Formats: sequence, structure tokens, C-alpha cells
Amino acid sequence: MSVYCVSYDLNKPGQNYEGLYKELKNSPSWWHYLDSTWLIHTSETADQLSARLLNHIDQSDRLLAIKVVRAYQGWLTEDAWVWIREHVTDFA
Repeated sequence: MSVYCVSYDLNKPGQNYEGLYKELKNSPSWWHYLDSTWLIHTSETADQLSARLLNHIDQSDRLLAIKVVRAYQGWLTEDAWVWIREHVTDFA
């Protein structure tokens, strides 16, 4: 399984994005400590994950799904780093 960073810009005012959030939470495991950014642990490819999520956003929105590898760094809570260390196992 891989971890993908999913980031988005939701640009349609008043749009209900609950379907997107529910779909993200339907993933085998997920992390969501930052606005508009999720880490998704899944056996899907980036194409499959993106296609699943695109059903819940509008044409004016933007979405990026990119594989996460061990080269990471940031300023996060210890809980966040625990999840990342447990799920991000790919080196390339």
C-alpha cells in the first residue's frame, strides 16, 4: 500500500463538499491535520484515487494526488509524525 498526499482548492462558493470528505474517509486509513490536505493510505494508484475523488468536486475546483515517500520534513504535532512514520514506508 502507498500513501498519497491529496491537496485541493475548492472554488465554488456555497457548494456542499461533504461527499468529498466522506469519500476521503472511506479510504483504508487517512490523516487530516492540515486544511485542504489529506494523507491517504491505500492500495489504489494515484489515477484510481483521483478518479474516485473527482466525482465529488466541480470543474472549477483543483485536486492533486501525489505519492509520499520517506523524504519528508515539516512542523507537525507528534501525533501527526506517528501516523506518517507508521504508514509511509516507500523509499522511492
